Amino acid sequence: MLSLRSHTRVDIRIVVQFAIFTRALSLVLQAALNAIIPDHEADAFSPPRTVKPRLLDYTTDVLLGGLGRWDAEHFLFIAEHGYVYEHNFAFFPLFPLVLYSVASTLLWPLSPFLTLHGRLLLAVAIANTTLFVLSAVALFGLSCAVLQDRSLALLSSLIYCLTPANVFMLSGYSETLFAALTFGGLWFLEKGFTLRACLFLCLATGARANGLVNAGFLLYLPLQRSLAQACVLSKGSVWHSRCHYYIVAALRYSLTSALCITVVVLPFGLFQLYGYYTFCRPTVTQEQVPDVLLNLADKKGYRVPDEAAPTPSWCLMRIPILYSYIQDVYWDVGFLRYFKLKQIPNFLLALPIATLSVMALYMYIKANPLFCLHLGLGKSAKKGKEGKPPANFYSSKVLTRFLASSSPVVYWISGHVLLCNEPSLLEEKHFAYGKPQDNLKQCCIHSYLVSINNPITQLLMHWNTCSFRTRCILGYFVSYWLLGLVLHCNFLPWT
Repeated sequence: MLSLRSHTRVDIRIVVQFAIFTRALSLVLQAALNAIIPDHEADAFSPPRTVKPRLLDYTTDVLLGGLGRWDAEHFLFIAEHGYVYEHNFAFFPLFPLVLYSVASTLLWPLSPFLTLHGRLLLAVAIANTTLFVLSAVALFGLSCAVLQDRSLALLSSLIYCLTPANVFMLSGYSETLFAALTFGGLWFLEKGFTLRACLFLCLATGARANGLVNAGFLLYLPLQRSLAQACVLSKGSVWHSRCHYYIVAALRYSLTSALCITVVVLPFGLFQLYGYYTFCRPTVTQEQVPDVLLNLADKKGYRVPDEAAPTPSWCLMRIPILYSYIQDVYWDVGFLRYFKLKQIPNFLLALPIATLSVMALYMYIKANPLFCLHLGLGKSAKKGKEGKPPANFYSSKVLTRFLASSSPVVYWISGHVLLCNEPSLLEEKHFAYGKPQDNLKQCCIHSYLVSINNPITQLLMHWNTCSFRTRCILGYFVSYWLLGLVLHCNFLPWT
């Protein structure tokens, strides 16, 4: 019998192999689909190239051009030229910095054959593949810590490898970096490594603005633990001693939470400050912007920093936040503005994920009504038959993950439904794998087969025997996984 630690190592290897397999398959499919299907002439940001192509640029564009569509153009542009236009500030700097670092270090030997833009496209493939594998491992670790169920943790991580957001995890978007940092930060927080969690969640805010939502975890979890600790220490004490324990806990919580929240919010504040000084107190003129980029600004009406130009209106606001202004003016994002008749197709596309989220919320509240009523503070979740806290999806620790911006709950509820509807998944054979072969060739073949032979692929291979709910969930994941590649990589609208 393998020990629990050995089982965990095997599970991580399976997750890593399947994540690599799905990334490789996605890269091949996007190249093929991009070559077969003509690109749609979309009204999207399309900056001109400022340098002549080199020997391998055309080949790179043919193979990886599908990774640079829609918002990916912004990230690639920022990595290559910096924040030239006002609306570029809608995209946070950490991911462009990662791309530029890979292109200028690891891929620097290719500079005689590839322009910086070509190397950045290659950097997207390398960086997002690596980050996706790390995010899958982080999700597995987080799932093990929260769910206390190895089978469900493995199944959830494998489902994540078929995420409906696949094309955004593959293309030059910051989603994969954000997911890796968020899952990693929550994993550290669950294990009690608060400082490491703060660092990861701080970096997540540097990748995407909605990383600010993660600050809620640094408020809730320490509060929950402080109350539980004070309750245990004050048990059996007189009234004034009990107040002492709670006052000390409140002071400790206030100080540590304030520090942690400041760390998480800091990247957002610094980036807004950079935007303010770039456009509200500029020290450059239009002449310092390359002519081809300045011509695009004149044609499209993009604002560039210019000390001779009038001060932008948003600079005169009481709290001049450039990000909010850009979302309002350039993308028409605001309270209830998205609810329009023309957005009905997008609402229909979001219906499956919304259904899974509502189902998860309903099932969890039904299983732990009092615990949810008290928001998990000072009230333990309903215990199981053996008097232990519930494991799997009904664990008390799941409650705090419903509001995660990069939410693992979608994968947990999907795995939970599959386990409930497919009895064969409960058999040990689905979560046990053979020993490595001695022969090197056999070992390579074995590793490849393991990468595509897991509980999820077994269900897909035996589709006709699956339950209706299983077909709905797997059908949703696989169809969106593939459909996103077909549409997005050819400049066709996708969400």
